[in-house]
Amino acid sequence: MSGYYTPEEAQDIFLKANEAYAQEDYAAAKEGYEKLLANGQGGPDVLYNLGTTHLAQGDVGRAVLALEQARKEGGQAPDLEANLSVARARQVDKVVGATAEDAFLPRVAAATDGPVVAWTFLGTWVAAFVLVLLWRLLGRGRRTAVGVLAVLLFAVAVPSGLLVATHAYVGASVHEAVVLAPTLVARELPQPGARSIFEVHAGLKVRLLEETGRFVRIRLPNGLEGWAEREGVAEI
Repeated sequence: MSGYYTPEEAQDIFLKANEAYAQEDYAAAKEGYEKLLANGQGGPDVLYNLGTTHLAQGDVGRAVLALEQARKEGGQAPDLEANLSVARARQVDKVVGATAEDAFLPRVAAATDGPVVAWTFLGTWVAAFVLVLLWRLLGRGRRTAVGVLAVLLFAVAVPSGLLVATHAYVGASVHEAVVLAPTLVARELPQPGARSIFEVHAGLKVRLLEETGRFVRIRLPNGLEGWAEREGVAEI
């Protein structure tokens, strides 16, 4: 496998992988997309196509993983959410419910576009300060309109700044993963012989809480926690 592809070579691999998928040669399509990802020339489109290929092969775990990664990177493919829904419908586990912390900050971050929020905050904050400086230079008769506009800009900048902080917090502290193992046993302690608490299956999205040795502590969407083999999950 080459360690570097020119943009032209990468585009050629991408198109050939797409052609292989169209011909239902899923193994060749998967190989092409994985080549691009392995050489740092992936992106949301490649991840989306890889996830769709895994879905066609019946690999629910890796399909959900790739599609979730595509969404995390800002993927805008029209069928992204539809394919995620199809993959989730094929999961064995139908876990419902949410913990208290899941109900607010992570969901706010998921519902808002990080780059858009960041640029909105930067633009309105800088513009508001410019208007404040301009207000100080203007005569009394012209200050009112400038002052009102500055207040409006600050009114947009403050909540957008809070959203920027929310995205930063969630990105630093919330680590989600997808179960890849057909069956993953969660234990009471991070030890191979510890008592089994529950089992989960490929495709389920979980929260990673901590890691010790070959085990990670996972949390299900309903708040249930346990220690599982690290190799059985992959972080989004």
